[in-house]
Amino acid sequence: MSEIEHTCAFPLDRGAGNNLFGCWLGPAIGLLDLDAFFASVEQLDHPEWRGRPLIVGGDPEERGVVSTASYEARRFGVHSAMSSAQARRLCPDAVWTHSHFDRYRELSGKVMDILADETPFVERVSIDEAFFDITPGRYSCESPLEIAERIRSRVSELGITCSIGLSTSKTVSKIASERDKPRGLTVILPGTEKAFLRPLSVRAMSGIGASAEAALKRAGIHTLGQIADASPAVLTSVFGCHAERMRLRAKGEERSPVSPVDASDEIKSVSCERTFATDLTERSDVDAALALLAESVGRRLRRHGLAGRTVTVKVKFSFGQGRTVQRKLPHRTDDENIFIPVGRALIDTFWGPGIHVRLLGVGISDFERAEGIQTDLFTEVDDRGAVASPRRDLSVAIDQVREKYGSDVVGYGRAARFDNGGQRRH
Repeated sequence: MSEIEHTCAFPLDRGAGNNLFGCWLGPAIGLLDLDAFFASVEQLDHPEWRGRPLIVGGDPEERGVVSTASYEARRFGVHSAMSSAQARRLCPDAVWTHSHFDRYRELSGKVMDILADETPFVERVSIDEAFFDITPGRYSCESPLEIAERIRSRVSELGITCSIGLSTSKTVSKIASERDKPRGLTVILPGTEKAFLRPLSVRAMSGIGASAEAALKRAGIHTLGQIADASPAVLTSVFGCHAERMRLRAKGEERSPVSPVDASDEIKSVSCERTFATDLTERSDVDAALALLAESVGRRLRRHGLAGRTVTVKVKFSFGQGRTVQRKLPHRTDDENIFIPVGRALIDTFWGPGIHVRLLGVGISDFERAEGIQTDLFTEVDDRGAVASPRRDLSVAIDQVREKYGSDVVGYGRAARFDNGGQRRH
């Protein structure tokens, strides 16, 4: 495995590196991805597990799901979202452990502090991933390569590792970060983005899931280069209003900025709502829509490391009126399997057969950790001070698969009732 992978017209040696990368032209956007993060933290905290296959997830005896597997376990074919029972069959000698989210957030925070030391332009994508802008002259005059190497070295000093993609855009850096894992640094030089992207499969680019890939294949499109060259009509038929943006991304010409979140801009709530082209009148449709919205909220809560206590359901009816109702939970949660039944109970307080639902929304708020809450014998509170269902491991695993392969590659049966825009299928 090479220490640095790069795309340029001539070989890169370490002695020439400063001159080459010191003349970086244009934006310099990095994507840092922590390698097998949860498993790496567990191996850091348990030295006896280092070098051994390790699986983080639910118990095989209780229909659990793999959340993360160490690279040693991945060699046996174990991967995220796999059933724990199947993982045990593939790797019977693996070490098993449940997740410890407070510890993961602690290490993640230290990594984000390292990025903040290098640039104020940091956009945290999830607990183990972040974009950072190190464009020369914007905040530092150092070579982007030197900064990226220093970040990677400092992360290693924490006892975990990361892989970094470095290029002129978010899209290219995201793809590059996956090229040389673990401990990789893949650099795509300014001006070589299109050549790097052209031969890659369409699935290499985030945002292209199974259904989009199938539609592209029906149109004879298999690579990112073919997306870049496709007619607007073909791309619109697949991506709708996002067609031109997807073309720019496939050409390496996307220029969306790294958008740092100000520390004072505290998130107060996470919500999702949809307006339906055709009113929902059947309870089964209302329940399915509520579950889909809650699923989106749960995924965003977990991405930001948040867990809340107040569930809000918002409804607008076809005749213009609406209702917003709330209920406070005894414990915080980021698990939609916990707050979906609460949302349905809230709907029961005002909805009846024949009432037309035009808009539906679900939200979670009240993220403060409450102190001194008494638990009962039948409620398990995890190390985050939050409550979760036995199915949370499955939700986490689905999050990870969707993040890597696209939002439509896996889901629950309830999604079949609605199209990608959330509208009712007929």
